[in-house]
Amino acid sequence: MIVYFSATGNSKYAAERIAAAINDRAVSIEDDCYDIVLGDGECLGIVMPTHFWALPVPMKDYLQKMKLRRQGRHYIFSVSTYGTTAGCSGEEARHLLRDNNIRLSAAFQIKMPDNWTVAFDLSDKEKVAEQNRKAEKNIDRVIAMILDRKKGNFTHLRTPYMVYPITSKLFDKVRVTKNLTVEDSCIGCGLCAQKCPVRAIEMQDGKPVWVKERCALCFRCLHHCPKFAIQFGKGATKKHGQYTNPNVKI
Repeated sequence: MIVYFSATGNSKYAAERIAAAINDRAVSIEDDCYDIVLGDGECLGIVMPTHFWALPVPMKDYLQKMKLRRQGRHYIFSVSTYGTTAGCSGEEARHLLRDNNIRLSAAFQIKMPDNWTVAFDLSDKEKVAEQNRKAEKNIDRVIAMILDRKKGNFTHLRTPYMVYPITSKLFDKVRVTKNLTVEDSCIGCGLCAQKCPVRAIEMQDGKPVWVKERCALCFRCLHHCPKFAIQFGKGATKKHGQYTNPNVKI
């Protein structure tokens, strides 16, 4: 099985490409696939985006709760999609799995368009399309290594795991939901509340309201809003546009 978390489609697409190449299936962690059985020779793949140089909140929670029953030899790998660096996401996955008595065989990375539009401008559609064309080669490269069952940490420009406590504290400060706002163009469709992976949004009087102090900050709500009414921070996201992977639906 290939399990994945994806906010705007990159990791879902990578997971589906990998699953097809190794004759397996890709399953979202939001489908409550916590109990996994691995037979002799089988693979378990874990695919996710990189958030603030580390694992996304939903994937972190999933790896802490996942139950794995296994027999014989098996191959367990992680794949981090990223914009500038996979950070310590692969190493964090290794630590969380180790705490659950599971050994990670390999960690890979795939460069794709980054949906953190506070910093990344995705308004140039041709530029984004070119990034996705290059990503195909990156996915092919990772698939080849998985088929060869390569072992080791193959993430580059990675962040030392020792800085994770610092970046984690920074992330906690940034992901406060008061940074998210709704513009008057909101039509009250409720899509953001339906799709929020941590149920941080509720519809009240026909408008989305963040009912938790912190969210996963995956930007799924921002990028899927049909009126682009959800924004973050001081205006950069409005200028930098929306993004969803063109090959899949979330």
